Formats: sequence, structure tokens, C-alpha cells
Amino acid sequence: MIETFPAARYTETVLAVNFADAQKHFLDALMELHFAHGVMLAEQGMLSKDEAREIFRGLRRIDRAALASAGYDGSVEDFFFHVERELTRNCDPHAAAKLHTARSRNDIDITLYRMRIREELLHVHMAIAEAARVLLDLAARHLHTVMPAHTHTQPAQPTTLAHYLCAAIECFARDLPRLEAAYKTVNLNPLGACAITTTGFPINRDRTSVLLGFEGLQVNSYGAIAAVDYIAESASAVMTSLLTLGKLVQDLLTWSTVEYGFLRLSDGYVQCSSIMPQKRNPVALEHTRILASRGLGEAQGLFTAMHNTPFGDIVDSEDDLQPLIFLMFEDARRAWSLIGPALHGATFNAARLLERAGQHFLTVTELADTLVRKEGIAFHDAHKLVSLAVNADRNDFSHERIADCVIGNAASVLGRALETPRAKLLEALDPLYFVVIRKIPGGPAPEAVQAQLDTLNAALDRANAWRANKHEGLGTCRTALQAAVKGLS
Repeated sequence: MIETFPAARYTETVLAVNFADAQKHFLDALMELHFAHGVMLAEQGMLSKDEAREIFRGLRRIDRAALASAGYDGSVEDFFFHVERELTRNCDPHAAAKLHTARSRNDIDITLYRMRIREELLHVHMAIAEAARVLLDLAARHLHTVMPAHTHTQPAQPTTLAHYLCAAIECFARDLPRLEAAYKTVNLNPLGACAITTTGFPINRDRTSVLLGFEGLQVNSYGAIAAVDYIAESASAVMTSLLTLGKLVQDLLTWSTVEYGFLRLSDGYVQCSSIMPQKRNPVALEHTRILASRGLGEAQGLFTAMHNTPFGDIVDSEDDLQPLIFLMFEDARRAWSLIGPALHGATFNAARLLERAGQHFLTVTELADTLVRKEGIAFHDAHKLVSLAVNADRNDFSHERIADCVIGNAASVLGRALETPRAKLLEALDPLYFVVIRKIPGGPAPEAVQAQLDTLNAALDRANAWRANKHEGLGTCRTALQAAVKGLS
């Protein structure tokens, strides 16, 4: 038997699923779009005032709760036609039919996508900014908390917890402008592109841009329908932020182990075992890590789905893809929303951090530097002299032994005794001294880190002001739309 469209299996696997997705993600945006398009048509003389009034009355009478809960019954192809049918039922059918003048599901869909994606970008932007604020506050409290820095996962040099945190915050501060740039790309109006080549009707695309909160036109109508770079740019910005977040959380989980003992989460963010009463599992950090990994993977999935597809109207970048976009945003937002509160009440073992910073020869770089400054020798000679002290006994990293070994080997390496007092050598091996002498821009000395904090706080204030401005702009446009509808009603 030859089935007519839609076939049962097609309905089950495609239409019903896409209908539910549209209900979840696009209902409010679609209704807003209908009002804006109706206003524009009336202002351009393509709807009479009576027709516009009738359409707006019908739109208001539609039961949105019923739309949101309706099941897919196959009587219409998709959610757009379902809403269109409800409009027809609630007002004069002839007027309702005119609302579709000079538009297509193509430009309607892309407009809805952009309206929703811009909202999600603002949500993630806020979540990152809130997490960055927690980290900034932590850093400000730990300007003098000396800790070991690692390279290649091995102890390297002393730094401070504030210096370490600022390194991560700098990345997050760069994530915010990346999201803002993506927002600028996304927030362009494709409405009026129609199927792909615009229309012969005298529509006003700038007017719908204003009413829907867009900041300009996606000018070329073919590109408005075919281009997917606005999705890719958004996914790239989200993916980059999650990459850094995952690296930070990996360190924090290591620090939470008993073997390290650097970090202790508050009780609200750890979980006990069902069998082992002693366990304090740092599950908040684990959930942050997997959510970040999920979001990153979903972003990669978007690129995979869109790659090597035709440059035109095609479902690969439409109904079936959009839920993955929103899942990416949701997981990213969850990850970013969790890390801040999890660290807000966390405590760092400052004594343990300082102890580790003084072990494993972490300060011998400064000892070599001190020999260069005080003895006037080449760094390679200083490096050799200090290396002899380190390798003489790698299990004994006491400062006294190292200083004495350097003094004892000076004649064989330099051909003369050292002029630098032993006390100066011991000072150079002090982790606190190591930190405070590194005061150039970007260094771990408290004054250098404070300058970084001041810059990062200013960057965060700017980002928060940007986001508030965008929220205000969208609210202003909705108010303007309501006023325009009222003026025609």
C-alpha cells in the first residue's frame, strides 16, 4: 500500500518530535513574531486597520497554555500550521490568511532560531560572569596564600592561589567578549528573506527588526536562509569557555583528594557513600566536569551535523538540529551555574599549600637567579651549580643542605668561592621571597596580582553592563511592539 504524506513512520520519527521541540522552544517567540509582522503589514498598507485589529484580537484569544500542552495528532504538518489554524479559529479566516503575506516558514524559522539563541547567549554570559565574580572574590582573599605551581603535572615553582585563579579568570573574561561577538552576529533580522529571494511586496524589514529587538538586518536573503555561521560562532564561544572550565575543574578535583589536601568543599556540595561513612565525595565538581564535557561534545556535534551540507534551505540546520543547540546551552549554563556556588563556601588549606611550595626544590630557580644577580655570572653557570646541589640528594630538599652544597661546589664550577652570604642564599630559597620578588606585570607578587584583579573586575563590570543593556533593549522593543499593536487595535 502506498501511503500518503505524512507516512506513519515519518510522523512518528520526525513530525511529532519536531512539533514537541517547537512547543518547548519557540512558542513565545512565534507569537511575538506574528504580532510584529502584523504591525509591519498594517503600517505598510498591506493590511487594513480592521484586518490588523481582527488578527491581533485572534492572536490574543489563542490559549497559549493549550498550545504548549497540545499533542501532535497529524492533522497539520507542524507547530507553525497548528498555531495558524488556532488563529483562524479565533478570528476572521480571511484576515488570518493575510498574515502570511510576504513571508515563508523559512524566514520565520530562522528568525525564531536567532531570537532564541540570543536569549541563550545572554544566559550563559550571565552564568560565566557570576562564576568569575566568585573566583575574583576568592582571589582577593588569597593574595598572600603561597602554593606550588605545576608544569607537566610536576611541582615547578611557588606562586599564590590568587595568581593561579587570575589565570583562569582571565580566560573567562575573554569568554565574555566572545559570547558578545556571537550575540552581535546572531542578533540580525532574517525576516523578509521569505523562501530565499525576498518578495515583491513593499515590506519594511527595518521595522520588524526594531519591533523584535534585532540590531540590524541579515541583509542577503539567500544568506539569511542558508548561512549557519551564526550557530557555529555561538557554539564555538560556548565550547571555548567549557574547555577552560574543564581544565580548572580537573585541577580542583585533584586538589580535593586526601593525598593533596588543598581544597575542601562545603558540606552542601559533597556526597557521602551509601556504604563508606567516611566519604566526602566532591560530586559538585564532578558534575561540573561532565556537564562541561557534555556541552563541549554537543557543540562539536553541531559542527559535525552542519559540515558538508548544501548552502541553502535544508533540514540539517533546522528542526532536527535546533534541540541540540539548546541542549548545549543548557548543559553549559548548568556547568557554569554550579562551579561558582560550589567554590563560594570552599576552604583552602593555606598551611598545606605553603608547606608544599617549600618542598621538592620549587624555589631553586630563584636561587640561580640570585647567583646571577649577586655573583655576576651567566645563568647557565648558575643553573649548573644549583643542579649539582639538587641532584646530590633528591630526597633531601632542605634549604640548608642546598645552600651548603652550592657554596661547596662553587670553586669547581666557577673557579672561585662565592661572595654571596649564606643567609642570602637561604632567603632566595624561601617560597615567600620567591613570590614577592616577582612583581613585574603578570607576576604572583601581591601588588602585581592586585593590578590583575583590578583589571579583571573592570572587565567584569563592563560585561555586566553590556548584558544589562541587551536585556533592557529587548524589553524596550517588546514594549514598543505592544504599543504598536495597541495603536492598531
